[in-house]
Amino acid sequence: MSRTTRLSSSLLRAAAVTGVAALTLTACGSGSGSGSSGSGSGSVKVGLITKTDTNPFFVKMKEGAEKAAKENGAELSTAAGKFDGDNAGQVTAIENMVAAGVKGILITPSDSKAIVPAIQKARAKGVLVIALDTPTEPQSAVDALFATDNLKAGQLIGEYAKAAMKGKTAKIAALDLAPGVSVGVQRHDGFLKGFGATEKDVVCAQDTGGDQTKGQTAMENCLQKSPDINVVYTINEPAALGAYTALKAKGREKDVLIVSVDGGCTGTQAVKDGKIAATSQQYPLKMAAEGVKAVVTYAKDGKKASGYTDTGVTLITDKAQAGVTSKDTAFGLENCWG
Repeated sequence: MSRTTRLSSSLLRAAAVTGVAALTLTACGSGSGSGSSGSGSGSVKVGLITKTDTNPFFVKMKEGAEKAAKENGAELSTAAGKFDGDNAGQVTAIENMVAAGVKGILITPSDSKAIVPAIQKARAKGVLVIALDTPTEPQSAVDALFATDNLKAGQLIGEYAKAAMKGKTAKIAALDLAPGVSVGVQRHDGFLKGFGATEKDVVCAQDTGGDQTKGQTAMENCLQKSPDINVVYTINEPAALGAYTALKAKGREKDVLIVSVDGGCTGTQAVKDGKIAATSQQYPLKMAAEGVKAVVTYAKDGKKASGYTDTGVTLITDKAQAGVTSKDTAFGLENCWG
């Protein structure tokens, strides 16, 4: 609109409403994974922004947020990147939610660093911002972090793998996430720490983006490079199942130890079926539920959540190892991503 255009006050009001509607429609458009639930315009508005709306981990997180919003009389708006790594989509979602008047935003950052300026703008307008699952860089860019201790999650499966190898020399393949993503780095480093290994012990490292097909390709590449691999660390269970498929095609599925992180229902079932030896189970539903409650508390009494809240991690396996605390798959399936 030209600066010289003159509108009546009624038209100005109509234009303002149209502008807000356009922002909302952008958030709710194709591929955004957006929606809303809650008890209406008089309730506390909470936003949830995940990396994608297709990964089962984030589907469970959304379920937790929806349930908590209903229980606490909050109105929930959701959005997601079109793909894992879609920082631009998450920035747009933040802007849309701030314009819509949310009191707080819960976000799983696709890019821990690039998202920070958008978060800072939201916080400057009085919006409480809580990171779920994935910390920002720096972590202090948000008001609070509700997440798994990913270093510990990696360490648990590292300790398990070390015990399960029973002194045999390990030839390790690492099927990682992507360069510079904090969750992936922490799990990888935790695994090496728990195993008592260094990067020199990793004979092959490949990025998978946490994708099953890419995990299979990565494992195939690693087997070409180092056919004697006997331990496979994977960033998550889809990557682990991809690795299992590649190993099975080579007749190696029974003599290679696969360990992972996530503890989703499908992944835990894979542990029960013997495809994955052990996994570290985390709890995205709890992350989201606690996040919603924190925003409602802030709206009611101005008290801000702060610092880091560890939402827990449990080693799941049906082949327990001495000295390594774990639960069986019956427990894992009952609590998967709860």
